[in-house]
Amino acid sequence: MNEARQKLEVDQNYDAFVRMLGGLLPEHRDQLALMRDGKVVGFYDTPKQALVAAAAKFADGIFSIQEVTDEPIDLGFWSHVAPH
Repeated sequence: MNEARQKLEVDQNYDAFVRMLGGLLPEHRDQLALMRDGKVVGFYDTPKQALVAAAAKFADGIFSIQEVTDEPIDLGFWSHVAPH
């Protein structure tokens, strides 16, 4: 059950993040957004800082972290073979 909830959380957070990205870029470019329930709950400069904060805030482990960037992400092989 927790794994299914985590996947749902990540999907929900990603959708919300994509919609708000343009507004986040000017002030938070290259930071990491810690998200829960479709909302940003903090910005961090390193993955470690984001993970430490997430562990302190969310004992159930349900959260996601998104990088605030407008650079395309290269998924390697899969980004070139997946249908668009």
